[in-house]
Amino acid sequence: MATDESTTRWLVLIVKVPAEPSRHRVAVWRELRRVGALQVGQGVWTVPNVPVFADGVARVIQLAERGEGEVMVLDAAGRHESDGARLEALFTAERSEEWKEFLADCAKFDAEIDKEIASAKFTVAELEEEEQSLDRLRRWHRDIMVRDVFVAASSAEAEQRLKACADRLADYTERVFAALHQM
Repeated sequence: MATDESTTRWLVLIVKVPAEPSRHRVAVWRELRRVGALQVGQGVWTVPNVPVFADGVARVIQLAERGEGEVMVLDAAGRHESDGARLEALFTAERSEEWKEFLADCAKFDAEIDKEIASAKFTVAELEEEEQSLDRLRRWHRDIMVRDVFVAASSAEAEQRLKACADRLADYTERVFAALHQM
């Protein structure tokens, strides 16, 4: 079956960077991971051909060239509908793993708030630390949402957990405020 206009198009990146110095290969690899690219083979990565990935692909190319390497970028679609569906499933599975890690960090945030409440540690310094943790969770959530173009099933749960973390911080903030004004 040939592809049609409704089929997701993919950018296939064939990446070659000299082994030494390794910092260039590592920088390219880290950028590919940060962008959310799916590794489909040795030095072969793919992302959906949608605007949200354009800047990341450009950074990958720039980093590779800086390391005396090259990136060949191909526009592609699966030859059969099942090929595209398989890529989409693999890509979404990677987003699901990211959401799983995110949810685990939300649980750690909750546990930290529980610990501070249990020990009655209601200080401005601790509140600022927890605010920074929530800000980090918010940035991480935003970054995954941008990459999650096929909307992994766990994204809705992640949205709810982030809101719950914000609610927990609001409650902790009230407790800190109350403790500081009792003095």
